[in-house]
Amino acid sequence: MTPPSPAARLAATLAHPALWRGGDCAPEPAGVPTGFPALDALLPGGGWPGAGLAEIALAREGIGEIALTLPALARLTRARRDVVWIGAPWRPYAPALAAAGVDLARLWFVHATRPADALWACEQALRAPECGAAFAWLPLQDERALRRLQVAAREHRTFGVLWRRPGERALAQSLPLRLKLAPDDAAGSTRLAVHVLKRRGGSVARPVLIDLDARCLVAAHLARNARPLSAPPRRPDPRSDAGHDALRTTTAQRRWRAAS
Repeated sequence: MTPPSPAARLAATLAHPALWRGGDCAPEPAGVPTGFPALDALLPGGGWPGAGLAEIALAREGIGEIALTLPALARLTRARRDVVWIGAPWRPYAPALAAAGVDLARLWFVHATRPADALWACEQALRAPECGAAFAWLPLQDERALRRLQVAAREHRTFGVLWRRPGERALAQSLPLRLKLAPDDAAGSTRLAVHVLKRRGGSVARPVLIDLDARCLVAAHLARNARPLSAPPRRPDPRSDAGHDALRTTTAQRRWRAAS
């Protein structure tokens, strides 16, 4: 058997996810495209970590932070993967999520009264095979707990985000991807500035500016003109009122057929 050439051995070494060249990004085979090419170009794997945990810090809330992730969430739900939000500080607007292409039937919300319960729910979501993304709003500063969440996301190939609300200290030094979101400083701009604080690769001096309004207009247009796929009707849950009505109707039909 012919031994590999030096060039082949070097290529195999550089393909290791812990190594990269200069300003390049480390290879990340499980990247989930963000839907914004300018941002994909800066992230390892060309998108969000499909098998890892990211920290996203906010300068303030309501600047389009969730809209930044909607293309990826829509892609995951179309692939029949669930999305779990733990401890979201506000009630999401379902029509906007649906207009962006997110399958609401695969979106789950967890509200825990204790931080320990929220942390447990986040880890279980990251480990669940049917879960594609887990978002958590946790004031978590324990590096051991962060490493445990990162291992769960990596081993079970889940996209996880730890959101840092305004005023919370972003100290997740062990996470491979850390971003900060802020409004664009330019006068009259509605764009979102994404600062890459840490990645597996060279440093990024300037933020990437994302025009979320243009993306939302395109998503709304596609949602209005999309043709729903025909699917067999779902059987009502027998525990619900609709299920009880359906059961009574079916029983009455059977009795009528038996009597006729």
